[in-house]
Amino acid sequence: MARIAVIGAGIAGLAGARALADAGHQVRVFEKSCGPGGRMATRRTVHGSFDHGAQYFTLRDPGFQRTVQAWVADGIAAPYTGHIVRLDGGVAQPLDHDEPRYVATPAMPAACRALGAGLAVEFECEITAVTPGENGWRLSWNDGGESGFDAVVLAVPAVQAVPLCTAVPALASRIGAATYAPCWAVLAHYATPLPVSFDAAFVTDAVLGWVMRDASRPGRAPGERWVLQASAAWSARHLESDAGTVAAHVAAAFCAAAGVTAVPEEAVAHRWRYALSKGLHAGFLWDARHRIGACGDWCADGRIEGAYLSGIGLAATLRRDA
Repeated sequence: MARIAVIGAGIAGLAGARALADAGHQVRVFEKSCGPGGRMATRRTVHGSFDHGAQYFTLRDPGFQRTVQAWVADGIAAPYTGHIVRLDGGVAQPLDHDEPRYVATPAMPAACRALGAGLAVEFECEITAVTPGENGWRLSWNDGGESGFDAVVLAVPAVQAVPLCTAVPALASRIGAATYAPCWAVLAHYATPLPVSFDAAFVTDAVLGWVMRDASRPGRAPGERWVLQASAAWSARHLESDAGTVAAHVAAAFCAAAGVTAVPEEAVAHRWRYALSKGLHAGFLWDARHRIGACGDWCADGRIEGAYLSGIGLAATLRRDA
């Protein structure tokens, strides 16, 4: 039985941790936030909850399909049946190609909570250094640290993983090849339902990339709450802009694209610096000599399914090398 540290409680880290724990290893998960999910995030407000990170997931891998079907049976996920269109020049058009989409219920972090059930997870614990020692790997955080880990899994964005594996330069170099694009997400609440014919849309626009009525997801409370995600290009140009200015600009762009006249009762902008990864298409990264690896959507194809499979794949390799 190996003693393994997993840094990051998003879907990749928790999928890997679950597989390792189920194989009999002693697993500790460290997460800097106050809850699981990573970019499968939900923000609670006085107007209700907004899933302002990953919006849905698709199923292409048979193993992930089986996992999601089990989640559906347990009430942890459900098919998304809202009407999705493409908004181009203010005109709603049908999608050229569609595929089944799923969401976690009652909020996107639910899938990660299910994976993490029963695991030893340390929340609000940001790992600041990972260093080798005589008794294995040592993890350090602001007010302490712990030694004696036989292996380490880095399940955080690539830019955050690189400083944690400086002891293994070759791995750090491979991780450093991953690239990200940012995304501004605006959480907009309207007093009355908007007169639009769709629940979600891919937007061809100078500002927007995607919009979704949050209550169109299964298990959500009623209310006219919209998640408005700016395009990667616009987000990059306005990355350091004031959040209030971004919220007003994106909300106005939404009304223009949807052809409605409405002012949100409240609009709050959240900046995702590391939102969209092109993906290394490597599956995962593993240094067998030093027993440290990395997983995440950025190792795969940038999707939730890819993140899950990345964590599972790294766990399988680690089990073989244990």
